[in-house]
Amino acid sequence: MNILILMIPMAFALGLGFVAAFMWAASKGQFDDLETPAHRILEDNNERNSL
Repeated sequence: MNILILMIPMAFALGLGFVAAFMWAASKGQFDDLETPAHRILEDNNERNSL
């Protein structure tokens, strides 16, 4: 039962850390453009392979 005194604050601290990391990433624009990276891999760039 004494372990709960340690584990509950640790769980809250970990959860708060994840929320803080998400808020920081969202404010820096990490999630602004989700479509372009997925389309960029489909582009046909043969500039390096044209011999």
